Amino acid sequence: MGGSVANKTADGVYNTLLVVDKNGEPIHQYSKLHLFKLMNEHLYLTGGKAKGAFSLENRLFAGMICYDIRFPEWIRAHTAEGAEALFVVAEWPLARLTHWRALLIARAIENQCYVIACNRAGSDPENVFAGHSMIIDPWGEVLAEGLEDKEIVEAEIDLDKVKEVRKLIPIFTDRRPEFYQ
Repeated sequence: MGGSVANKTADGVYNTLLVVDKNGEPIHQYSKLHLFKLMNEHLYLTGGKAKGAFSLENRLFAGMICYDIRFPEWIRAHTAEGAEALFVVAEWPLARLTHWRALLIARAIENQCYVIACNRAGSDPENVFAGHSMIIDPWGEVLAEGLEDKEIVEAEIDLDKVKEVRKLIPIFTDRRPEFYQ
């Protein structure tokens, strides 16, 4: 994952997450769908127009950027189609660290997937960022979590665990989306 980067096109400037395979070949890009008006993103950026799902090593994943995690229906649109892990890149502020942690853990539990989230550390003239990059399993267990400083956060994951959890508690087959409108 490489994100997020400013991606200037004829349509505008997008906040884009880039995905490359193990050979360094670009395979997908996702532009942030939900712009954060509190930080005036809508004045400088154009909202994305496509899902964040991508296939890597014959497994389905999804990429999201920052504010996107506040939209559980957006995440569910990807996991209902089979995404086994959600990759999140963010500039989440320290003032809302509890939101960052709670939302990521909730997204892992309610979608029975891994959440691998990288958050900015440090500060700029207007913000202090939370750090606390995390790797969370499909049960909501935090496998690894950074602190507020820059650091590498790593954990071993087993994607077969996603299938096990989804079989044990079959939320995807029990859904009734015809009532969710």
